[in-house]
Amino acid sequence: MLKSALYAASAALALLAAPVFAQDAPTGGLTGSVSDESEWQDLGIAIPAFATDRDVPTPAAPRTTGALGRELARVITADLKNNGLFRPVGPDALPTITFREATAPQYGKWSPLGAEMLVHGFVKAGADNQLTVGCYLYDIGLQQELVREGYVVSPGDWRRAAHKCADMVYSRLSGEDPFFDSRIAYIAETGPKDNRVKRLAIMDSDGANHSFITSGSTTALTPRYSPDYSKIAYLSYKDGNPRIYIYDIASKSQTLVTQSGNPTFAPRWSPDGRYILYSMAVSGNTDIYRVPATGGQPQRLTDTPGIDIGGSYSPDGRQIVFESDRSGSQQVYVMNADGTGQRRISFFGGRAATPEWSPRGDQIAFTHIAGNFRIATMSPGGGNLRHLTDAWQDEAPTWSPNGRIIQFFRTTRNSGQSELWQVDLTGDNLRRLDTPVDASDPSWGPVLP
Repeated sequence: MLKSALYAASAALALLAAPVFAQDAPTGGLTGSVSDESEWQDLGIAIPAFATDRDVPTPAAPRTTGALGRELARVITADLKNNGLFRPVGPDALPTITFREATAPQYGKWSPLGAEMLVHGFVKAGADNQLTVGCYLYDIGLQQELVREGYVVSPGDWRRAAHKCADMVYSRLSGEDPFFDSRIAYIAETGPKDNRVKRLAIMDSDGANHSFITSGSTTALTPRYSPDYSKIAYLSYKDGNPRIYIYDIASKSQTLVTQSGNPTFAPRWSPDGRYILYSMAVSGNTDIYRVPATGGQPQRLTDTPGIDIGGSYSPDGRQIVFESDRSGSQQVYVMNADGTGQRRISFFGGRAATPEWSPRGDQIAFTHIAGNFRIATMSPGGGNLRHLTDAWQDEAPTWSPNGRIIQFFRTTRNSGQSELWQVDLTGDNLRRLDTPVDASDPSWGPVLP
């Protein structure tokens, strides 16, 4: 795990106090955050291989610190490139730097390459096998350091240092919150389309460090990370009966929250982690319930004829967005957290399903069904409809931690095959996320602590 917090400000200065790291470059450069995307989204960023004081063996997957320095730069480059907002050039197309250059860049070396920003860094192996990684962002035109951070990580967590560095660069240049150092839970699917095996799986935000959590002996569905990232709630069908489990990531154990002989759907956490929302069908009527995350007596929040399903809390926990067919077709509704004040907000034609509130609170993502299935957003009042995708079947949106990117799954016509995709709020920068098998029901967790 990431052993140390970020070495910002005084902690960073203490880490880099040795003479070989000494530097007099003033901090500054861009002041405040850039509000106009056009001013920063086309920035050219050079990211050479991170330097090392000694190329020595390390237990990390790249077996030496020299090889690890190149891999760190590659991961940072991929993060910033896949985001679609910058023009990074990675270590394989750039000259190398010395250990001393990490803190004293030769600006004239980079200006002819057309780079406007420069990411330098270093990696050192300690006697305890821990790795120290330093990351610096420089403005080449101003010839100034803009920001620095440092991280102490175990060899198995070196990729987290790269993601943290990419988050630092992204946040400093865009003014947006970070999101690269986060994880994604999803349902891994194998087998023929009429007999799919569905397992709970997790991976890093870029698809690395993939692992299967459940064996596939029972069907797993609709995972969601807890607000503190320590647990995953999901639906499991064992012996044909639906159960909501909470999987503890650290202990790799799970506890039963609630079970029923009635069809059950879509568990979702409250922002404070105290409750789980879910839907259950009783005597042909499906309503939304709330149950303590520790288990206990469920409380029914809706009570109308029809199907109410898919609750998602607003970030402040005061409201819940959900879908209901009480008007005759699937539409999006909002209610207070206690179930009062239920009101429809989607009035734009077609059907609307799987709503998910943005972490910023300013938008709701959902599946708009009008001929095909498209990922769309609207304001919490129901206005400002925007379509972000246009394929045969895109559904189940989940937000990145900073509320800028939406992940969803796309099913291929007539095959049953499904894949994870991402799109940003402009509707541009659409890309597929590689998974070892078919994938559905993604859940993007918060930024790791």
